[in-house]
Amino acid sequence: MVIYQLHVGTYSIRTPGVASNFLDIVGKIPYLEALGCNMLQPLPIDEQEDNPGMGYAGADLFSPDFPYVCRNTTQLATYLATINSLLASKQQPELRLEHIRSGPNQLKVLVDLCHLHGIAVACDVVYNHAGGFSSGGKADDNCLYFMDRLQNLGNNNDSLYFTDQDRGTGGLAFALWNDPVSQFLLDNARFFIEEYHVDGFRYDEISILLSTNQGNGWDFCRKLTNQNRQLRPRLLQNAEFWPGEFPDIPNSVLPIIAPASTGGAGFDVVQHDTLRYALRRAVQAASFGAASAVSMTAIADALYPPNLDHAWRAATCIENHDIVKAGRDPRVPVLADRSDHRSWYARSRTRVAMSILLTAPGIPQLFMGQEFLEDHPWDENPAGPNLLAWDRLNDLSDHTAKDHLRFTQDLICLRNQQPALRADWVHAFYSNDQDRVLAFHRWLEGTGQDVVVVASFAESTYWEYDVGFPAAGFWKEIFNSDVYDHFVNPIVAGNSSGISANGPAMHGFSASASIVIPANGVVVFAR
Repeated sequence: MVIYQLHVGTYSIRTPGVASNFLDIVGKIPYLEALGCNMLQPLPIDEQEDNPGMGYAGADLFSPDFPYVCRNTTQLATYLATINSLLASKQQPELRLEHIRSGPNQLKVLVDLCHLHGIAVACDVVYNHAGGFSSGGKADDNCLYFMDRLQNLGNNNDSLYFTDQDRGTGGLAFALWNDPVSQFLLDNARFFIEEYHVDGFRYDEISILLSTNQGNGWDFCRKLTNQNRQLRPRLLQNAEFWPGEFPDIPNSVLPIIAPASTGGAGFDVVQHDTLRYALRRAVQAASFGAASAVSMTAIADALYPPNLDHAWRAATCIENHDIVKAGRDPRVPVLADRSDHRSWYARSRTRVAMSILLTAPGIPQLFMGQEFLEDHPWDENPAGPNLLAWDRLNDLSDHTAKDHLRFTQDLICLRNQQPALRADWVHAFYSNDQDRVLAFHRWLEGTGQDVVVVASFAESTYWEYDVGFPAAGFWKEIFNSDVYDHFVNPIVAGNSSGISANGPAMHGFSASASIVIPANGVVVFAR
């Protein structure tokens, strides 16, 4: 899987200042299919108190968010033409206008068309709290907090649904020790699976859910993962869980992914930040110039997600909605060159970070715009100023965005074509912090389908750099990030069709070769 995370309201705006909707995302499905990502992960899409909103202040967990639903008949007719064109391309019968009038049906159309184009859909759900209501705030009378219609006498524990616990979410935690409350959330997950045919969930802040509910939180997680596994055995259950975030939850991720039958929570994968930290720190360190220290060793140590039984249990990224939200951390091109986010330094360093992410073990996740070198921060406001710069893809005077999109497409294609890049196994056999060079070996056990990845944050090209290879003979250069600068780069630094690994034993391998490593570049070899 390669996950693509987006915010429905700001992804594909047609009218300035008006949030994009489910049917706008439908129009982007061919783009996403061409990109190669095969799991769409929208930020929460249920009804929110805030408009615009990030999606993490749910007011009605069973209703699509109002701004994400088109109600204009004239506009619906235009959307219908797009929908039917996509259906026809997959030899499917047409829909009629009445089929897409309701909000739930518009969401169903999006999911169905994603499926027809080879893209799974995972919903981001928030079961640790609801609404924007906290002990110091106010809540709208229509919000989930008032569903029980019980007068609040000053103690939020008087609510039938909520506690007085707020661990920084801006909303109150569900009282999961009450069976009807727990069942309400279990029914919500069932609803998404049975009504919308979703293929997975990203569960927001399971750390907070466990901390605010203690033993009841663990019981709820087991019920949740067991139910969903029975309903759809291949469902991806992805927990956002940060070990040690609170003193009363484990300082280890293993109980979260352990089977419910053995006392674990039963989730499949977790969001993992070790590689993200290493890559972002390396990009930032490199931006201080050729003399600055860049820890390639830290990247090497982070390639296999620590403390996990399988690398595929980690969902890895270098950008996500939390990281690049306006006012938080910058996008990677900004980290790479704060003075010019479109410079060669910004472009090439970003390519190195993305190449390592997409050739490393785990489930890689991209955040919208990352694929075409978006440098704006993100926020949820459809009126701007931080909207995706889609127009850059059509800029005839500057092909930077288009070149980076092609780079991302080809890199994802490489991952799909090379089974070793999707396997668990990785061996970082060489890292040199002084030279800013890292080399690692990927393989699929017993097949001989070996891949060697060599990455450099050096500001000049290495024309004859000795690197070990797992076996002697010819190794084809199957990817070179330098090709994508002013595509096709007329002065690309590379290894032509490949190299002959006929040198002496080196770096723990029986053979070696002298290779070209482009400045701020990545080259990939395969037998």
